[in-house]
Amino acid sequence: MLDKIKDYDYTLMITPLLLTGFGMVMVYSASMVVAVVDGNASNYYLIRQLIFFAISFIAFAACCFLPYQIYQRLMKVVILSCIVLLISVLFFGNAANNARSWFAIGPLSMQPAEFAKLGLIIYLAAIYSKKQSYLNEFKKGVLPPLILTIILLGLIVLQPDIGTAAIIFLMACSVIFASGIKWKHLTILVLIGIGLVILAAPNMITEERLSRFTGAYQPFESPDLNGYQLIQSYVAIGVGGLTGEGLGQSVQKLGFLDEAHTDFIMAVIAEELGFLGVVIVIGLLATIVIRGLYIAKKCKDSFGSLLAIGISSMVGIQTFINLGAISGILPITGVPLPFVSYGGSSMLIMLISMGILNNIAKQVNQQEQDREELAPKPAMHNQNSTNMYRGGKRWQS
Repeated sequence: MLDKIKDYDYTLMITPLLLTGFGMVMVYSASMVVAVVDGNASNYYLIRQLIFFAISFIAFAACCFLPYQIYQRLMKVVILSCIVLLISVLFFGNAANNARSWFAIGPLSMQPAEFAKLGLIIYLAAIYSKKQSYLNEFKKGVLPPLILTIILLGLIVLQPDIGTAAIIFLMACSVIFASGIKWKHLTILVLIGIGLVILAAPNMITEERLSRFTGAYQPFESPDLNGYQLIQSYVAIGVGGLTGEGLGQSVQKLGFLDEAHTDFIMAVIAEELGFLGVVIVIGLLATIVIRGLYIAKKCKDSFGSLLAIGISSMVGIQTFINLGAISGILPITGVPLPFVSYGGSSMLIMLISMGILNNIAKQVNQQEQDREELAPKPAMHNQNSTNMYRGGKRWQS
């Protein structure tokens, strides 16, 4: 058994599970009051999160052992399944917060946009790794995958889920940039992206979305309306200080801070565990991103390298957008904190991604060991014919 797991990256095995376990503790702390107010047991959200953790852990372990190359062969099935789910949710999904973005599956729920994140990473990594020989040809090598990417983004915007669409767009940019396309082609893509945003802007700009900008950048002009949520986040962060009020001692979670166990769980962490708790969480998330990029650099297979870059960028970008929202750097977009926030679909996709990344790391480590074993070793002197000096004289032993 030890021989089977010795080549895995223990940092990428322990850190995500540590964050997920910590997240369940904080979900319970942040949600117990809301659960009771809604007429449920205080551990209602914790139990649901534990159920998803059991499912996610099995998927994580399976993906650790499953060779990552299989996703390259299944990439068409993966991306088409994502598109079918995204179309289906527009017609048959459940509506919440003016968005139709999830399916109810018994007592649990499933958000197709979360699966689309990983699906698009697999698709782009597979396509651009195949196109390396003619990547300099824009129409043949660069453009075709982007058409499908735009379709996928459009379906998510229609829900609407602008936060997830922004994550997917930036993830796609990371994979495309890392694939090695020319700067000239990259400039063309940027101009196309700006053009699409300008065309879509009249339909995307609504009074509600504009209020998110005013709430983020001018919160104190409407403290009871648009700026209320961010101000409550500021209060939680400010009260926490260096070491926090203590686990379970948050006041803001008592109905003042909405979505305390989902998008704004870091504000509760800041209040209860202080600046030190926030730094530790960010440090663990940064460790995953940096380690993933390190593996991508070491991987000699272009598909594995692009896949690792896409997964690492997904974690990093989502973390940045979540932290940007609770601190007022970015508008509030409803993006959960990876591994920590409440949400079964997010947890499942994050741990599946970590399983894939661990398998890439395992194969990279095995290949390095094989190269070391095959490398020529320095010639060893035969001790029976070693020349020795004894007492200033040369002797043949």
